[in-house]
Amino acid sequence: MGGLNVLHLVPTLAEVSLSVTQEAITRYAAVTGDYNPIHVDPVFAAGTEMGGVIAHGTLSLNLIWQSLEASIGRDRLPGAELDIRFRRPVRVDDLISAGGILEEEGGAYQVWVRNQDDVVVIEGRVALTAR
Repeated sequence: MGGLNVLHLVPTLAEVSLSVTQEAITRYAAVTGDYNPIHVDPVFAAGTEMGGVIAHGTLSLNLIWQSLEASIGRDRLPGAELDIRFRRPVRVDDLISAGGILEEEGGAYQVWVRNQDDVVVIEGRVALTAR
């Protein structure tokens, strides 16, 4: 990782949470222009294999960026490489939280988003570049 100064990286990322409501999902749809009915139409969504409305994956993913920014600062994020997997859908009334831990070989964090039942909905790794 070149000249990355790992002394300024915290061992554990600050936990950031969001209560997922239909209003939050609808507002996110307006910001992104993504009005897929699986996110905004409860009647349509109920008839799908998801069995109801699910939040946009990127709505949940944003919590990882918020956790990183709160922990290490915005100036460390340009050039960060994110490799994640969406594991489970996030639903209306879920309380989701994001955080992470620094890998032993500094410069990267194992990151996650979990719901109120401690079920991982997103997991992955963020590698930081030399700054």
